[in-house]
Amino acid sequence: MKMNLPNKLTVLRLCMVPVFVVVMMVSDALWANIVGLVLFCVAAYTDHLDGSIARKHGLVTDFGKFLDPLADKFMVIGAMMVILYKAMADFPRNDLFCTLFFWAVMIMIFRELAVTSIRLVVSGSSGIVIAANNLGKIKTCTQIACVIVCILERIIYQNVSVPEFFWRNLPFSVLTTAVMLFFTLWSGINYIVSYWKYMDPQK
Repeated sequence: MKMNLPNKLTVLRLCMVPVFVVVMMVSDALWANIVGLVLFCVAAYTDHLDGSIARKHGLVTDFGKFLDPLADKFMVIGAMMVILYKAMADFPRNDLFCTLFFWAVMIMIFRELAVTSIRLVVSGSSGIVIAANNLGKIKTCTQIACVIVCILERIIYQNVSVPEFFWRNLPFSVLTTAVMLFFTLWSGINYIVSYWKYMDPQK
C-alpha cells in the first residue's frame, strides 16, 4: 500500500512506541530516562508534523484521520503506563501522585474506548470519519505535556539536589496530571454529546 508522507510519519510514530517502552523499562538509569524522553518528544513532534504537512499540501486522507488519533493513543497510553509502573515502584512512594495518576490513566483509557466506539458507530452508520476536533487536540497536547513533565521531573530529582518538598510531592507532575485529566474528561464528554444523535438503539 502506497502511503503519503504524513501517513508514513504516523506509522513511524506507532513504531516508536514499543521502542520507547522497552528503553524506559529496561533500566531506571539516567541514560534510559533521557533516551526515553527524547524518543517520546520525537514521536510527539511527528504528531504535529504529519497533520501540518497533510493540511498544507492537501494530503488529508481517511486513513490518516483514522490512524493518527490511534497512534496518539498508543503513544500516550504506553508512556503513561510506564510512568505509573515506575512511580508505584519508587521508594519512598508518592501516594498523592500515584493515586491521581492511576485514576487519570483509568479515565483516559475509558474515555478513549468510548470515543473510539462512537467513531466506529458513526463511520458504520453514516460513512463519516470523525477527525480530531480542537478540544481533542488540546487534550492530546496536555497529555503529551504531562508525560514530558513527569519524565523530566523524575530525571531532575534523581540526579540534582533539590529541597525535600519537591521529590516528596512531585508538584509539577501532580499539576500537569490534574490539567490533563480535566481536558481528557471535557473532550470526552464533548464527543459523546456531539455524536450521541448517531446512537440509535433501534438500529
